Amino acid sequence: MNNRRDFIKSTLVVASGMAIGRSALAGTSLRVPGLIYTAEDPGMWAKKVKSHAPRVSKKEGGIEIFTKHGMSEKHFIVRHTLVTADGKVLGSKTFYPSDEEARSFFLLPGGSGGRLYATSFCNKHDFWVTEFQV
Repeated sequence: MNNRRDFIKSTLVVASGMAIGRSALAGTSLRVPGLIYTAEDPGMWAKKVKSHAPRVSKKEGGIEIFTKHGMSEKHFIVRHTLVTADGKVLGSKTFYPSDEEARSFFLLPGGSGGRLYATSFCNKHDFWVTEFQV
């Protein structure tokens, strides 16, 4: 389990770094081959976009992240994270195979507008990011 947690932490650091550098790299892909995927750039997982790219909904006072993905012992969404453009983690939620679905809600502190990133990590199909504006 520590290896998976270390991988998630490392991936989040890379995603945060990509978010920080995103404005300087305007027009370039957010994807790091073999590490970060988006609906627009799914790499080898093109058939997995609908069930792996996090969906974002603005709810009163916060953001809901939903990954339309089955949850089983062998294949499940491990974690959602909400990250600001400067790499600050606003919230994270870890899921377990026994969870009914991969759905999380994070309150937005004052001044959290602008560009945000929702992440979804699947134990088989890697790390997915959805970029959005608040």
